[in-house]
This record gives sequence, structure tokens and C-alpha cells, in this order.
Amino acid sequence: MTEPITFPDGFVWGTATAAYQIEGAATEDGRGASIWDTFSHTPGAVRDGDTGDVACDHYHRYREDVGLMRELGIGAYRFSLAWPRLQPQGRGPLHPGGVGFYDRLLDELHAAGIRPWVTLYHWDLPQALEDAGGWPERDTALRFAEYAAAVHERFADRIPDWTTLNEPWCSAFLGYASGVHAPGRRDPAASLRAAHHLLLGHGLAVEAMRSTRPDLRYGITLNLYPTVAASADPADAEAARRVDGQSNRLFLDPLLAGRYPADVLADLEPIAGTAHIRDGDEKQIAVPLDVLGVNYYTRHVVRGGKPDEDFERDASWVLAPDVEKVRTGAPRTEMGWEIHPDGLYDTLVRVSRDYDAPPLFVTENGAAFADVVDADGRVRDQQRIDFLDGHFRAAARAIADGVDLRGYFVWSLMDNFEWAWGYARRFGLVHVDYATQQRTPKDSARWFAGVARANGITG
Repeated sequence: MTEPITFPDGFVWGTATAAYQIEGAATEDGRGASIWDTFSHTPGAVRDGDTGDVACDHYHRYREDVGLMRELGIGAYRFSLAWPRLQPQGRGPLHPGGVGFYDRLLDELHAAGIRPWVTLYHWDLPQALEDAGGWPERDTALRFAEYAAAVHERFADRIPDWTTLNEPWCSAFLGYASGVHAPGRRDPAASLRAAHHLLLGHGLAVEAMRSTRPDLRYGITLNLYPTVAASADPADAEAARRVDGQSNRLFLDPLLAGRYPADVLADLEPIAGTAHIRDGDEKQIAVPLDVLGVNYYTRHVVRGGKPDEDFERDASWVLAPDVEKVRTGAPRTEMGWEIHPDGLYDTLVRVSRDYDAPPLFVTENGAAFADVVDADGRVRDQQRIDFLDGHFRAAARAIADGVDLRGYFVWSLMDNFEWAWGYARRFGLVHVDYATQQRTPKDSARWFAGVARANGITG
């Protein structure tokens, strides 16, 4: 029997998804092409040639999916709006086809008593904007702010919680440096300019939205990683500094402290310079936040370059190209990510301690395992239950130690298109048979429903 834990009254329990990963209907009702449509149709870009053309067919099955959430007692649903569904060319008036879909989804959520928590950008940049240069160009930040203002004007009376960006680190460095995500470019200098323009777009968007509805909540979601030197060797400490700089402080410092960290700017100078950071940009990025979303999956244990069989490099670390990840021997998920619940505690405490942070929410946490439906129609995913149990307990410990954590969204509601992995990795609480679109709640879904209803783990 495990030790019972209880979360504060009013703690928000939810699940999360993203538009391109679940919606499908890629060419219906006026939707334009996104960078992920183009990338996934590029031979060799996505495992097994998978695309999000159909995905989980949520566009047509949203009522069923909201019904599943209601049955599981989920109180909040974090989902993204598809920019190319609402502005097919990335600019101009909102398209009635996209507006109609999200109106219907919101109707269903409100009827079910589920709080909508919207992300404006979860990586599906309209292809027309990428053709004009994408996030490395300052104009894309301006287009994003216009998009945010238009969507907010249409839906502000129905959505209380607004997140601008999901994981700008991924958009910038997986998309423009390593090229493993859309748009698939490998240009370190462009990736650093993209990171800045993503943050600038965030600041402009929040300012535009708050100017008309200051009563609503506005924030951003970052993927953060505790970064640990593999040893006391000064080379390993330097490796950790550089990775932490790019992974965490490049985003946390301008957002919460109003300036980029000096050491990171020094690292950035020989790669991309700093001319793209104009006077006033840092002040714009640092608009006050009502919430900060933290996505946590794993930690980084790193060292200076000492190649042997026990290391791996990350091509997205443009400020630390020679740094190596150390495999610690700890259990890993199907994604190859070390399972380390204490890293969530460390991350939450670090943000709370080192910054004047707004209330925090864990906006993503979950794991991919090799789930199968048994002959009796059941998915026995005890590994996921154990994973979530450990991370929930780490979150509760952070709260007990003074962190203002107010909610937790599990990734993901259902199995879906896992970006460059296609359909080969399953993160969902609900199993999806992609051939039939049959939804099967896993054991973890029913366990999570019990946690949400009890507002804690009863034992």
C-alpha cells in the first residue's frame, strides 16, 4: 500500500492534446496546409511515412472524445487551435469552417462541465508563413500576434485560459536546427533567431489579448529539463551550463526576469549574433504572466566530449554541439527518456526559487509505453500508472515545500500522431486503434479518474 497524498482544494486535473496530432480532416472545411502537412508528406521525414491526415479523426469524433473525458471525471482539457484551420494562409479574417469546428467543440466541453484551456500555437505554422521565411523572420511574430488577437476576439467569452505557445524550444531547435521536426531545416543561426521571434510573438500576443480582456488568464508553456553535470570535472560543469542555458534559461530569463542571460548571449554571439534582438524586445517578451505552464518528461545528465559507447549527442543543442548525454542506466520509456520523477520536483522548485514566477501548472507529463489491447479488451499499462504515481508525488512534495502549483495535465488524452515517430509511440490514457478509430480506456485512464475525483492518491 502506498502512502496517500492529497492536493490543495481547487487543484485542476486535466488531460492535453494538440490539433495536428488528433484532428485529422487535413483538407476539410477550408483548412490550409501547415508545415507539418508538408513535412509529414516528405519521404523519410516521419517514421513509416505516417501523416496527420486522419490522425485520431477527432474533427469528426469530438463528441465521443468529450464523452470519454466526462466519463473519466476530467475537469479541464488543454487543446490547441489549428492556426491553418482558422487562418489558412496565416493572415486575414478567420475562416468560418475553423470557427465552426471550435464552436462545436466548445459547446460540447461546456455542456460536459469541462474547462477549456487553449493553446494558440502547438507547432502547426501555416505553410504560407514558412514559405515567407518562418519563425526566423520577425514578421512571423507580428502575424502570430494578429492571429492571436483575432481568435481571442472571437472566443474570449468562451475560453478563460489562454496559452500562447507550446514548447518554443522544440519549434526553434527541432524545427530549424536538427531538422527532426517541421519544417525540417538545419540552420543553427536560424534556429536562434526563431527562438527569439517565438518569444517576441508571445509577448505581442499577450499584450494584444490582455488589452481587451484583462480579466482572463494568459501564459506560455515551456518544456524544462533539470540539467546535471555527470561529474565534478570542470568540462562537465561547463557542458551543463551551456545545455541549461539553451534548454531553460534562454526562455525563463527573458520571460520572468526581463532579459536574456549574459552567458547565453555570449554563447549565441558567434553563431547568430544578437542583431535580431532589438531595443525593447526584452521588455515586450516580459509582459506579466498569469500562469506558467511546465512540461516535464525527463532530465539531462551531460558531460564534455569524451566519446565512448555510453553517450549520445543532440543535434538540437546548437549552443553545446560537443556536449554528450550520459546514459545513467535508469529505466526509460519507449521514447528512450530516463524516468526521473525527482526531476519534476527539482524543476518546479527551481522556477519558484530563482524567478518571480506566476502560479505554475504542469501542462504536460506522461510516458510512451508499448501498450496492447488484450484478448479481453483491456489495456494493462501498469508502467504508466507507476510513472504518473511517481510524478504526482513529486508534484505534491513541491507544493509542500512552497511551490504555487495549481494544476496538472496528463499527456495525453489519447494515443495520437507522435510527430516524427508517427503512430509508433503511444502516450495516451485512451488506446486508439488507428485502423478502426476504436477508443479503449487503458487501466491508467481509470486510475487517473480516481485520482482526479479524490484530488489525490488514496493508497
